[in-house]
Amino acid sequence: MRNYDYRAATQSWRRLLLVLCGAFMCPPLLAGPLLTPHVAVYDVRISVVAGKLKTRLESTLDGYVATHVIKPTGISEIVAKGQIKESSEFYVADDGVRPSKFSIRDTLTPDKTKASINFDWDSGEARGIVNGEEVVSVMDAIAHDHVSIQYQLMHDLLQGNPDTQYTMFEIDRLRIVNVSNIGKKKVEVPAGVFEAVGIQHQAEGSKRITTLWCVEKLGFLPVIIEQHRKGELRVRATLDRYAAHADPKLVRSE
Repeated sequence: MRNYDYRAATQSWRRLLLVLCGAFMCPPLLAGPLLTPHVAVYDVRISVVAGKLKTRLESTLDGYVATHVIKPTGISEIVAKGQIKESSEFYVADDGVRPSKFSIRDTLTPDKTKASINFDWDSGEARGIVNGEEVVSVMDAIAHDHVSIQYQLMHDLLQGNPDTQYTMFEIDRLRIVNVSNIGKKKVEVPAGVFEAVGIQHQAEGSKRITTLWCVEKLGFLPVIIEQHRKGELRVRATLDRYAAHADPKLVRSE
């Protein structure tokens, strides 16, 4: 049994799912609005490569399940085949969003990562299988996988009390993500024109800065996702379609 580093497995396509942070037993009754089940589809541009990102949030008896899928589209399918699918099951506790299970299946990047991790908050351990190998990691405090951290941020914005730091769980280590509010502005995307609040984040030790433009009337869903590295725009995703409560027209099998 050993700790396993799969961060390199997803490269630029994988980073888009990571920036959905820039992202949850029965949940207790909490003051303020709750997360809204929905489906969102984004147009993605990574350098000259184009793709689609679909995010889906569904409610369950125990909390929520969120699924993020990214695929190349058009001429980009010639040079990049497959998809990356990440899923997180989580619930909302008194101290925020807590993941209970995280999985990834990557058939797009060369590493072809497949992983499934279970979070045991009573023991403070995360256990699972990564590329056929058993892994275990100790957690001293609440931490989020690459998917649930987005919904922690959305939840906190809905409650009106976003934090300035979050902790990212990355199998072999915990990484601090620093978050700041950069103000409001009107933005236009294929899905429409919105008044949005800018949330910027950067992981400690990283040269990448991610900005999310989140819309209150969509439950603080990001409608624009931008990632800069050394001042250069590397990734941009814009909301193309959105439907609350999983509109069947948008929910197609991946």
